[in-house]
Amino acid sequence: MSLIHPTAIISPNARIHNTAEIGPYCIIEDHVRIEKNVILLSNVVVSGSTVIGEGTKVWPFTVLGGEPQDLKYEGENGTLSIGKNNNIREHVTMHFGTDAGGLNTSVGDNNLFMAGTHVAHDCLIGNNCVFANNVMLAGHVSVGDHAILGGLSAVHQWTRIGSYSFLGGFSALTKDLIPFGLAVGNRAALEGLNLTGLRRRNFNNSEIKKVKEAYSVLFETNEIEFKKRVDSVKALQIESSVVDDIINFVSQKGNRSYCLPER
Repeated sequence: MSLIHPTAIISPNARIHNTAEIGPYCIIEDHVRIEKNVILLSNVVVSGSTVIGEGTKVWPFTVLGGEPQDLKYEGENGTLSIGKNNNIREHVTMHFGTDAGGLNTSVGDNNLFMAGTHVAHDCLIGNNCVFANNVMLAGHVSVGDHAILGGLSAVHQWTRIGSYSFLGGFSALTKDLIPFGLAVGNRAALEGLNLTGLRRRNFNNSEIKKVKEAYSVLFETNEIEFKKRVDSVKALQIESSVVDDIINFVSQKGNRSYCLPER
């Protein structure tokens, strides 16, 4: 049987796995599903059509599944899907999706959301990411696997953040950040490659050299149209999964332009 504190207020329509732990003063509303071994420590509010995946731990004063802070929102029933083994710290807020974003806000597995992080409507977050204290994601932001966002950073709506990228603290990101990119500043500029991330993921020196070659063609000149620079990298036929990820990322048309180095 679920370990539910007597002060918790839980809708009879909520579905709670019998291994979940619901602490003091939590509120769980209709249409919520809580999976195996989830822990809500205390004073957590879960509303809307929200699913919290197996093994996720939620700390006090977090609000999950709230209505979008979007003036275009007209009461549509969106969802919030949270994957497995996430660590969601104090005062985190996550809102469900809207019509404009497919009605779903999605969070993957094994992410750390430090205190005060905000995940707005229709965000799509991958796996194994770290969001430091008070990171703010506007609506429709996508974040790839293993990305790290520094404390007090803010991300403009519809921005894409590539896998294994790093956004420095106190940064305002208004443009798409490539996979393995490193950006910092207000407004954030591309500072180079996340070489530390590459090495931590056991990419060898030969692979890193290939990535540096591609980066140089793409970003170390502004005298050639960006699309032609992309074509130039493709023509080099560099055998590298990282280079492939970067080329695929910049070949997809997003709603924002690309984060580039300062000139």
